[in-house]
Amino acid sequence: MSTRTTPAPPATVKTVAGAAGPTGAPPPAAPGRPARRGRMFLLALAALLALAALAVVHVGQGTAAVDLHTLWRLLTGAAADRSADEQTAAVVLDSRLPRLAAGLLVGCALGAAGAALQSVSRNMLASPDTLAVNAGAYLAVVAVAAFGITLPALPAGGTAFLGGLLAAGVVLGLSRAGAGPIRLVLAGSALTLALSGLSGMLLLLRSQQTTGLFAWGNGSLAQIGMESIDRLTPVALLAFVGLLLMGRKLDILALGDDGAAVVGVSPRLTRSIVVVLAVLLAAVSVTVAGPVGFVGLCAPAVVRLLSTWIPGLVRHHAFIPASALAGVLVVLGADVALRALFGAQAGAEVPTGIVTTCLGALVLVILAHRSRDLGSDSGSTAFARLRSRRAFVLTLVATAVGLLGAVVAATLFGDATLLLGDVANWLGGRSGQFVTYVLDTRVPRVAAALLAGAALAVAGAVVQAVSRNPLAEPGILGVVSGAGGGAVTVLTVVPLASFWLISGSALAGAGAAAALVFGLAARRGLEQNRLVLIGMGVHAGAGAFVSLLIVLTDPYNATKALAWLGGSTYGRTFPELLPVLVALAAALPVLAVMRRDLDLIGLDGDTPRLLGIRLGTTRLTLLTIAVVLTAGAVAAVGVIGFVGLVAPHAARALVGRRHVRVVPVSALLGALLVVVSDTVGRTVIAPAQIPVGLLTAVIGAPYFIWLLWRSRREG
Repeated sequence: MSTRTTPAPPATVKTVAGAAGPTGAPPPAAPGRPARRGRMFLLALAALLALAALAVVHVGQGTAAVDLHTLWRLLTGAAADRSADEQTAAVVLDSRLPRLAAGLLVGCALGAAGAALQSVSRNMLASPDTLAVNAGAYLAVVAVAAFGITLPALPAGGTAFLGGLLAAGVVLGLSRAGAGPIRLVLAGSALTLALSGLSGMLLLLRSQQTTGLFAWGNGSLAQIGMESIDRLTPVALLAFVGLLLMGRKLDILALGDDGAAVVGVSPRLTRSIVVVLAVLLAAVSVTVAGPVGFVGLCAPAVVRLLSTWIPGLVRHHAFIPASALAGVLVVLGADVALRALFGAQAGAEVPTGIVTTCLGALVLVILAHRSRDLGSDSGSTAFARLRSRRAFVLTLVATAVGLLGAVVAATLFGDATLLLGDVANWLGGRSGQFVTYVLDTRVPRVAAALLAGAALAVAGAVVQAVSRNPLAEPGILGVVSGAGGGAVTVLTVVPLASFWLISGSALAGAGAAAALVFGLAARRGLEQNRLVLIGMGVHAGAGAFVSLLIVLTDPYNATKALAWLGGSTYGRTFPELLPVLVALAAALPVLAVMRRDLDLIGLDGDTPRLLGIRLGTTRLTLLTIAVVLTAGAVAAVGVIGFVGLVAPHAARALVGRRHVRVVPVSALLGALLVVVSDTVGRTVIAPAQIPVGLLTAVIGAPYFIWLLWRSRREG
């Protein structure tokens, strides 16, 4: 969590420490002190007036109309003895005011937490979402509820705090402070995927105990009474005051670790205290309203934009309160917009976090699209060294033998155990009715897992080469979420849709997401960091859209959509595997021809140009191949994570960086991972089943953490 930078002279520390920005850059030339104070006063006044207006509108919205005159009578106590006014007062006191208080508390907590996390990580993309704090806190709450344990507000907040703190410690520990936005986003997003996989597994396996947690998991301000808010507000207030007291040290820390140490500020201790306080605020927010997405990213971004007009906002004693106020405006504005767009009843059912996630995804895309310098991550081109031909042959043979053994085991084991003789009789058409039924349903599942794993692994190898980042995977392009959004749209609108209609919608969703990402990133030649950040924004937006569909259509029976989003081979037939089979058959020969281009693009940005390779066109072609492979896999088995990350990196570690070797070994390793995960998922709790995508996320998470730790040490 610390980094070494060039020490600043003591005089510099003294003169600019108080004005250093949250990201460590000195502010622009400031106008006179009276002008700055006047602008700050006008901004604060405008923000408070906007907050008051939003609060009035917010309280007035709902299934029962409450106008301004009625609110005034309730506040003054006029005519309070009338029955109608008593009913209105009950609605306002029991529902409207708790929802407003939840919005104030959540917005303030997430805005301040996002500002603090961006400062200690020196990264404008840090937030409780990108650091997996919300995902860790949510998993802790779901795990407690899954076992039938009901906790009061303070113990529930403590549980969420421990989960969020552990997740933040992992992400910040594995991505060095100041290492650039890409590494942090990849680390946080991958850990979020793993934690979300565990949460989804618990939601599916313990559906009765976790009823309603899916909608709450997207961030809902709906409250019954003020009990939890009353108990958690003092905790949030203490954490907020603590951050304000640390503001001066954060200003000094922005100059660099060595410069801070010169004036007696301990970088490690300061970061540790600030992270704990920020996670505590995020835990309070999750306990009250669930994980409300991207408020911690949007609010500091808005304040940072305003700091060009009011330079004093970059100092943390103003930056943190301004971010908290901006967070409140974002949350209340999103809730008001939600009920204005979807109506009062839908506004009560649809989580507010879905709207804030869509807004945050848009902010992330805009920041990536307009930013001129996103930095580079050390170690991003640290692919494996060259290996001998003998090592490649031995690896290829061993992997193929392992895959063959996994396929045999997957064919024999499940809810019914068979023998090799049964399989031989089935192949010869001599098996009995029971064996025929079992193998007719089991073998297509094994084939689906094999083909989908190979396709995702090859797509991951291509994405990692094009982005020159061994921590990348197909999900960063938004293709997986786009395909999942298209499929879930059909599943919710047409419950009895055929497989081909669902597959076609998945392909269309993947194509739309890819077109959006490529179109926005093509402005500057599909530059790798910009491509990754835009893809992550599209990924978050598509995920919020899927959650909105599930909650609006059937919030209490989301199992079918969750099973698709978790990845499942259940009920597959051989004709349904044609999309992924065709994608592999078309992509592999093209990649064999372009193997030299893949090798050169994976090195740097200058060498391919010097050798006559048209970088933009080649990148677009290769990414299109990755999109087709990913969409085919999603159409066959649903959303499966981590395969495109783990398999290619393991292949490079085994056979080197030449893609004529990496691609076939990646395909075998990806197929092996998915086949094993599918076998475990349908045997460990048979006859119940665990979606294969959730298992691959759980299996891939430890490897990814080890990978990040190793690359951090190398960097």
